[in-house]
Amino acid sequence: MNAELLQKVLEETERQIAQAEKEKGSDAAAYEAGVNAKAEPIEAEKIAVQKIVPITEFVGSTIGDTVGLVIANLDPQLRAHVGLDPRFRAIGFVSARTGGAPHIWAADDAVKATNTEIVSIQLARDCKGGAGQGATIIFAAEDVSDVRRAVEVMLEAVDKHMGDVFLTDAGHIEFHYTARASLAMEKIFGAEIGKSFGIVVGGPAAIGLVMADTALKAANVDIVNYLDVDSTGYSNQIIITITGDSGAVRQSVIAAREVGINVFRSMGHEPQALGTATF
Repeated sequence: MNAELLQKVLEETERQIAQAEKEKGSDAAAYEAGVNAKAEPIEAEKIAVQKIVPITEFVGSTIGDTVGLVIANLDPQLRAHVGLDPRFRAIGFVSARTGGAPHIWAADDAVKATNTEIVSIQLARDCKGGAGQGATIIFAAEDVSDVRRAVEVMLEAVDKHMGDVFLTDAGHIEFHYTARASLAMEKIFGAEIGKSFGIVVGGPAAIGLVMADTALKAANVDIVNYLDVDSTGYSNQIIITITGDSGAVRQSVIAAREVGINVFRSMGHEPQALGTATF
């Protein structure tokens, strides 16, 4: 009996020791996991802090993945390739992945308000997967403060002009109007400076064509540009620009907007403006 009792005591002792070791291991694992869980956000914060390094070139950013930067004294080799006049040392540039026309209208606002010139305007076939284009616009001046101010004005104006862009899952439409075109519109569209100017954009391209027809029939305006799929770098859109009397241009663009919105509604999509329409 004593031997049997001793054997049972030894077995129970071993069981309790094993259980204790198991619980200790679980507690240690839980503790380690808790420490790691608490450490991860701290490490993420450190990484975020490390990445945000202020640079003098950065001016700001806004809707459409739009970024504005300046270079106070462009490298001489780059200056030649950019096509910059030797008298200009400073440049400001704004680049976006979504937009195009809103950025040109915003650049026009900026060049009217500052002592700068437009060096180039390029439309990329990007639009972050959409039907249309992104944009890159370069300002130049002798003084870096002038180009910085131009970029600031443009970034502010982009927010405003994006209100005239309407998006759906099926495509996009946009409409812009100015009573007085300036250097940006002359640079890329050949608009007459000081004259009323408008643009109608629609993608898919068939919608753009219907809106273009509507705009030209709605009032006495003249077509300046007709840009189809081939001439827009194979973007799935059609664009027209128009000029004429200020009231007529405005009326044409509004008529095109109404038709474009109704076409998308007929397709089962409700166009959403990226802000408040400007007209």
